[in-house]
Amino acid sequence: MHFFVLLFVILLCIHQSLGIDMISVNHSIFGNQTIISSGENFELGFFKPGTSKKYYLGIWYRNVIPQTVVWVANREKPLSATDMMSAELKVLDGNLVLITESKSLFWSTNISSTSSNSLVATISDDGNLIFSDGLNSTPPLWQSFDHPTDTWLPNAKTKYDKRSNTTKKIISWKNSEDPSPGFFSVEMDQSNRQFLLKWNRTEMYSATGPWNGRIFSLMPEMSLNSQRYNFSYVDNENESYFMYSVSNSHKIRLTLDVSGQIRHLIWVETLMEWQLFTTQPRQPCEVYASCGAFSICNKESASFCNCLTGFTPRSDAEWDLNDHSGGCVRRLSLQCVAGKTKGGFLRNSKVTLPEHSQTVTASSAEECHSICLNDCSCNAYAYDTSVCSIWNDELLNLRKLSPEDGGGSVIYTRLNALDQALGEVLAVVALCSFSYIYYRRKMAKRKANQQSTEGNPVPHWTEREAQNLIYENDKQDIAVPFFRLEKILAATDNFSDAQKLGQGGFGPVYKGIFSGGQEIAVKRLSSQSRQGIGEFRNEVILISKLQHRNLVRLLGYCITGYEQILLYEYMPNKSLDTFIFEDQTLSKSLKWKKRFDIISGISRGLLYLHEDSRLRIIHRDLKTSNILLDQEMNPKISDFGLARIVEEKTTEANTKKVVGTYGYMSPEYALEGLFSIKSDVFSLGVVILEIITGRRNTGFYQSKEASNLLGYAWNFWKEERALHLLDHSLLESCNPKEAMKCINVGLLCVQEDPGDRPTMSNVVMMLRSESMPIPKPNQPAFVSRKYVSNVSPALSAKPHSSSKVELTITMEEGR
Repeated sequence: MHFFVLLFVILLCIHQSLGIDMISVNHSIFGNQTIISSGENFELGFFKPGTSKKYYLGIWYRNVIPQTVVWVANREKPLSATDMMSAELKVLDGNLVLITESKSLFWSTNISSTSSNSLVATISDDGNLIFSDGLNSTPPLWQSFDHPTDTWLPNAKTKYDKRSNTTKKIISWKNSEDPSPGFFSVEMDQSNRQFLLKWNRTEMYSATGPWNGRIFSLMPEMSLNSQRYNFSYVDNENESYFMYSVSNSHKIRLTLDVSGQIRHLIWVETLMEWQLFTTQPRQPCEVYASCGAFSICNKESASFCNCLTGFTPRSDAEWDLNDHSGGCVRRLSLQCVAGKTKGGFLRNSKVTLPEHSQTVTASSAEECHSICLNDCSCNAYAYDTSVCSIWNDELLNLRKLSPEDGGGSVIYTRLNALDQALGEVLAVVALCSFSYIYYRRKMAKRKANQQSTEGNPVPHWTEREAQNLIYENDKQDIAVPFFRLEKILAATDNFSDAQKLGQGGFGPVYKGIFSGGQEIAVKRLSSQSRQGIGEFRNEVILISKLQHRNLVRLLGYCITGYEQILLYEYMPNKSLDTFIFEDQTLSKSLKWKKRFDIISGISRGLLYLHEDSRLRIIHRDLKTSNILLDQEMNPKISDFGLARIVEEKTTEANTKKVVGTYGYMSPEYALEGLFSIKSDVFSLGVVILEIITGRRNTGFYQSKEASNLLGYAWNFWKEERALHLLDHSLLESCNPKEAMKCINVGLLCVQEDPGDRPTMSNVVMMLRSESMPIPKPNQPAFVSRKYVSNVSPALSAKPHSSSKVELTITMEEGR
């Protein structure tokens, strides 16, 4: 018997499509059989999540790997391997049912309807399982969109039914291998036209904010992706509901994760992965009781959830699956003798206090301590501003605050006598470690100040002066925190050479690691650089307001003493120029598909800056060294020190001080100080041609072929030999059609007349489209050496003597 069960389980792993999209009175599915939607977007069948031994009936994306399940029928009543041997999804007695040979019912549509031979269940191309009397029955008898699990799909209503006074809830899985209902839910707040996130269906911990006709007020980033979907709100006499639809064929889903966060995910076909667009709440620790009982959530810790001292996870297996709902339990039971507990308390500082405390009368902290100690059921106490609070039940929603958060309370948690002794030993070790770290930081700070005053010192700022300067003329909150210099010194090992990643135009960049394990990139302004406080302030304010997957994310800043420092997300693959210019091995590893994806990603990032962000931004220094690559080689535009904000309807402006990098500046900017969105497009064109050819635009100084890469590429284009431009390492992996398209687009971007250059929306459309006609380019700028000499670029790019434009050019050099 066991052999046959094992054989059947193996066969279940191989799904077999019936080639139809419906189940009827005469057709059912069982075992590894599935039905597929007409457009082959979704598939319905039996599945087994992860290493679980239980089976479920569900719907998943047809061509997405790993399997992404969007709906589960029997989430509260799974099938065993034995059950699966006879389980069948069929039409029976007017319902669609999941039943076994022994007549055990595991799931049913549970509707009252008259039996009919025309009853059918179909799976639509938007992932909806529809049960109806005949194919054209409207409305359906039952549909899965009215019974969601953890995912809200496009075209599905999330609604409040006025007739039954009920709201449809989206409920998280318990963990990644258990679809049964978890602790977290999302429901519609009909009176305020918003969504509420709740723990245990009762405790509200977050909200999307009211719907304003375009976005939810507390989710402004929705507007960044408005070109991909349309939200709508409907309110009539029977119901009120939200619904969203997707433009084109994008795969988008909103999922309530096991962490309690709503995750907005977009499928990127070229990368074959789901990309996270946004979350609500932003931080896992903002989710109520996200770590369960007797645990603490620390956003700076490598693992957000940790048990309190003296406690251990209730289930290690569940914690391994990021299911912390079970929380923690005492490692050793408390010993209560004559109404008094042996042991003591552990001091936990800079925390938010748990919910559901009791207030008792106490005139001092000592008396509050004594009250809890003499109560065997007391698990913790806190004494703050003459108020004594005690907790007799589980400690829920305890959060550790970072130094940047400020404030916080102190809570004393009850320890067993043995745990208290161990805690005292650890406290001594911690004190010694702190003293050593404090000494190292003190010495490092003195060294840093000495280094900063060498040469021409940057201004000395106190912390108060720095904060006032950053917020000057900008009354809106900056979305990134201020970090103290001491914390940055500890993270970078005092700016040690071993942590140095490279040297940018404005100073060195270091890798840092915070105490919780978070990796960061630290950009430290050099006192010899040309970047002043204006550029520094510009970069902080500007990037803190931008969010896009192709823009590097600013994590914080520091300006104190002689230091001006920016903290960015760490990019393990450094910058694009390292791959295409400086290391032949890395260059060969960058196959055509990845280079095309990088070109597309940079273009999307620039489109966001020009047209889709709430600010219209001109970067002014786009180049390969300012394109960083993350772990998956996704490109991210960085270095916004020279960027300018222009009014929404403004496409150009001019400046008396020209700053930028030789080889990437457009002619109208270098010569006349006129910058626009089209000068960024010019820079992009140079970057595209460099990515394709593997050669720098400025790498032709002693060449007889051309004065620069633009002229070199133009010659090949005119001779109809454009594909000969390709880097030799791309010959095997290249897609000729895509390569020709990129060369064409690159040359369109570097045309001499800004009016001839395409906008970024056109660039993105041309790169995406398989059929869109692409115009032929005119001659690029700087081809005939009319303006720029390769002998003295700074002088030859200088405007006529009558101009009052000041020119500052950065030369690109190998790192």
